[in-house]
Amino acid sequence: MSRKIYVASSWRNEFYEDVVCSLRAAGHDVYDFRNPPSGDEGFKWSWVAEDYMDWAPQEYRKQLMHPKAVRQFGNDIRAMESCDVCVLVLPCGRSAHTEAGWFAGRGREVYAYIPVRQEPELMYKLFTGVCCTMDELLEALATR
Repeated sequence: MSRKIYVASSWRNEFYEDVVCSLRAAGHDVYDFRNPPSGDEGFKWSWVAEDYMDWAPQEYRKQLMHPKAVRQFGNDIRAMESCDVCVLVLPCGRSAHTEAGWFAGRGREVYAYIPVRQEPELMYKLFTGVCCTMDELLEALATR
């Protein structure tokens, strides 16, 4: 059974590309935030300003309205609204966890994919499942 899957993770995640490729090879329709269907090249705060790590909270709030941030948020939220499953690929940061929480809060399936040791997180009990191998993830997606 083919699923519409939103993969939530980090630009720095070394497993991300393999997860996207494996899910697609299994016949799933997968949103890739690094290469959104709009043709944009995804989003990094460093593309807004090199000094983004030095912003005061007020500057960060202002930059949420930067055209690049607005465009990518639109890409991501449209994809989230169209997908029925989220795969959270660890390790990742705040945005990916916010996306996974959005899915869980709407009663949609969320699978945490944890291919390497991570600090335990109790609240992953909110999710549909926790998978430690790609085979487990593919099986979970196929049987639900």
